[in-house]
Amino acid sequence: MPLDPLPPLPAPLDLSGRPVLVTGAASGIGRATAECLAQLGAELTLADIADLAPLREALEAKGARVRAEQGDLREPAFCARLVAAAPWFAFANVAGVFQGLPGQTPEEAFDFVMHVNVRAPVQLAAGIVEGMAERGEGYVVLVGSAAGRNGGASQEASLDYAAYAASKGGVHTLVRWLSRRAVGRGVLVNGVAPGVVRTPLFERVARTIRFDPASLPAGRAAEPAELGWPIALMCTRAASYTSGAVLDVNGGSFVG
Repeated sequence: MPLDPLPPLPAPLDLSGRPVLVTGAASGIGRATAECLAQLGAELTLADIADLAPLREALEAKGARVRAEQGDLREPAFCARLVAAAPWFAFANVAGVFQGLPGQTPEEAFDFVMHVNVRAPVQLAAGIVEGMAERGEGYVVLVGSAAGRNGGASQEASLDYAAYAASKGGVHTLVRWLSRRAVGRGVLVNGVAPGVVRTPLFERVARTIRFDPASLPAGRAAEPAELGWPIALMCTRAASYTSGAVLDVNGGSFVG
């Protein structure tokens, strides 16, 4: 017996035919965000330095319209190409790194983290906001971190962790800076600050940095979809009067 068709989405949540860009989409929170946006009907462009073919194929098998752009956000030309692929209805910057690459000096590692986590979002968001403002509507979500709020969930005095927390604090400030300059032009810029999330990135980081279980009041880490849905919501007209906010999705690890 065939299943009854799903009821239509409420209009404010319906992204049917809306072009949406998601960076960092190959895995973790980015992949979950793309999957949530696909369920809302978005026409997706996915960007990542990693292979996007598995996600693209999975989403297309479910009827989603998907385009993949593989590249390095440290390359200005790649960022410029993503900006120029407008028009964008929404943009979710989920791409991020925790620490430098193997073999980098501490200074190189610091610059690497700041470039991916702060400089690339500045370049992308500033350009995309301008295009959205010309059309009078747009939604931008930048993913920060609870570490940018409270210094992180580990007591270890790691310079890697310091750079990461500082970079995510910079993302939160960028949200507020962009919001003040965009909201009057019809573009809403917000952030989402995850706590500890069970992603491939976290699993790698947890091999070298100890996280205090007492810092998780909910008693567990989040699953990626528990961040994907709040991010997706902020990409819709359901967030039509929210601007400059950094939404804390951390199971109560930061309250303020």
